[in-house]
Amino acid sequence: MLRRLSDYAWRLLAVAVAVYLVLTVLGRFHLITLAAFLALVITSVVRPLVDLAGRVVPRPFAVLIGLAVAILVPAGLLALIGETVANDVGRLSREFQGGLDRLETLLEGAPLHLAPSTFDDLQRKVADFVSEHRSTLISTALSGAGRLVEVGTGAALAVFMSVFFLHSGDRMWQWTASQFPAAAGDHLDRGGRVAWRTFAGYTRGIFVVAATNAVMVGIALYFLGVPLALPLTVLEFFASFVPLVGSPIAMLVASVVALAARGPVIAVVVLLLIVVIGQIEGHLLHPLVMSRAVSLHPVVVAVSVLAGSIAAGVIGAVVAVPLVSVLWAVYADRRGPAPGTAAGTAASVPSGPPEARGR
Repeated sequence: MLRRLSDYAWRLLAVAVAVYLVLTVLGRFHLITLAAFLALVITSVVRPLVDLAGRVVPRPFAVLIGLAVAILVPAGLLALIGETVANDVGRLSREFQGGLDRLETLLEGAPLHLAPSTFDDLQRKVADFVSEHRSTLISTALSGAGRLVEVGTGAALAVFMSVFFLHSGDRMWQWTASQFPAAAGDHLDRGGRVAWRTFAGYTRGIFVVAATNAVMVGIALYFLGVPLALPLTVLEFFASFVPLVGSPIAMLVASVVALAARGPVIAVVVLLLIVVIGQIEGHLLHPLVMSRAVSLHPVVVAVSVLAGSIAAGVIGAVVAVPLVSVLWAVYADRRGPAPGTAAGTAASVPSGPPEARGR
């Protein structure tokens, strides 16, 4: 018994060291890693459109059509958001100041009875902090500009990689698997196909969940009369890619805007939307959309998001769940079907190439 436990301990230690080394290498080349991840996301989302267009036009033109849609739609949406913010920023600033005045009056009344000097002291402390740390804030802004250039470089690299993934990703993968001995190549090919099927299913599913959440939030904010409903809707869409915590954080931002512009009652209603949308997402959308791609317990999802955020911030929180899902899917496939499970269930892989197969 002790020998068996020691064997497992050494194996776990070896796996932990291997994972640490892999993460260290990926961290040193984080720009390439993130570009490759984004390219895989683009490929998984655009691939159905490219396959559909490929039935009518040659494959290169189908890839061009898919990438054009993937680039032009977000660009047009961002342009619309910029115009909306530019038109409403003056009105929102006035409403925000009025909302702060209403909040101050509310806090000065029962039951808190805060002194008016409390808010004056807070404003003075904020002004003193800004003046004392002006150089730090400026350097942070400049470093943020440099980070923006890095993000643009990574995005361009991701688009460049996705062109080849969409056009001939299957041949690239087959060539990679063929470089190993026959047995190892077969295992690698099978594991890669399981990983791709899981990753593509998760990515498409999370897009559906995020879009549904954004539509519900946008409709609610529009009828509640909250300003900047469109930018807040887009914020909800992107925040939904961080499981469990992203959507509530976006709704908290929306509630702050609602408090400033529409008062505490509307802000409370927006806060209640966090519970409603969370219930719809957890009990309806995820079981219907994500169950076939991801079979992770909510505790595993929460721990994965927390560990990813600690390791790499927001990007780590986004990448953690699909990474754990892919690793678990590959492990489940290599382990084989559970006892009493019929062959050919979701844990197995069809004999032919998956839907990621290209032309």
